[in-house]
Amino acid sequence: MTNLDPDLRTARPAAARLFVGTYAGGGGEGLYPLHRDADGGQWAMYAADEAAQNCSFGVYAERTGLHYLVDEHGGSVGVFRDSGDECDGWACLVRTPAGGAAPCHIALDRSESWFAVANYAGGSIMVQRLDPQTGLPVDAPIVRANAGSGPNPDRQEAPHAHWVGFSPDNRWLYATDLGTDQVLAFAFDAGNGTLGPPIVAFDAPPGSGPRHLLLHPNRPELAYLACELTSELILLDVAGPAFVARTMVSTLPADAAAGSIVAHIAANAAGDRVYVSNRGDDSIAVFALDDRGEPRLMEHVGSGGASPRFFLLLEDEKQMVVAHERDHRVTRLDIAPDGTLSPTDTGIVVPGAAFVLDARPRSRAEPPVG
Repeated sequence: MTNLDPDLRTARPAAARLFVGTYAGGGGEGLYPLHRDADGGQWAMYAADEAAQNCSFGVYAERTGLHYLVDEHGGSVGVFRDSGDECDGWACLVRTPAGGAAPCHIALDRSESWFAVANYAGGSIMVQRLDPQTGLPVDAPIVRANAGSGPNPDRQEAPHAHWVGFSPDNRWLYATDLGTDQVLAFAFDAGNGTLGPPIVAFDAPPGSGPRHLLLHPNRPELAYLACELTSELILLDVAGPAFVARTMVSTLPADAAAGSIVAHIAANAAGDRVYVSNRGDDSIAVFALDDRGEPRLMEHVGSGGASPRFFLLLEDEKQMVVAHERDHRVTRLDIAPDGTLSPTDTGIVVPGAAFVLDARPRSRAEPPVG
């Protein structure tokens, strides 16, 4: 699918910062370094690090300098250290079962002493403690499986956990379930290592298929729910562990063809812009947030490929990097001062592209939201 120069098959630029997680089913061989020139206008892909297979999402722990990457097809989480060296590359320190099938999302708690995983096929979430010195998983994992279904027989025949995240005060673990149209909340105590039973924090509209919940980066009273199956964005007011719907808007243009579904959602650091990707319409919807957090559609911009599964905001460089799962393409959009986007000609074929990882420490670049 992609013909690499022989030199690129055996070398990795020491300065590589972006890595593309890939699906083996799409031809991906692992985690691909993506090298860019100074202005980001020319990209080169180097040989994949095969230690990280089927990496569809990951998080970085600033405290230990470790990356936690899901293996969606292998049903596990790998703990990795990136040497930053062109010879040593990524070292997998340990792999641990994810507590269910098809882990698709992972999050660290606010103290970076626990991680949580959403298992799509298993319909479960798992949390496990991390050793404070090594950052490696310790103690027995805690698994909570959901039950139920939704009205869509093709996608909601069973629970499908799709996202996990901890509340700003670290007292709650939230999870979205695409299969049951629910947002769940679990009382969480990092010190005692306890996780309460599930509470239905929000009942999403039937058949909407909640995919990702975005907790506002600066305002803990606000959250945004991206619904995959109906392509809707719901503004939620946070009321304790529960959420109350305030506003619902479409993520699609009025003339969009049928069959498009939502993928990723993220906010800028200032918390006044929200971005949502549409697979099928192959666009990024840009919303401005007013003083009350209400979303106002600014524009739809073509993502530059087919089925934009994930995007990464690089605000310091005024760029968005988008991974497309259908045509195995990674593209660049430019971010204007007002937060709107502009397509560019910059892109590269990456077989099985699913996720883009920023290997820089968090102190220099925040990881993807949601």
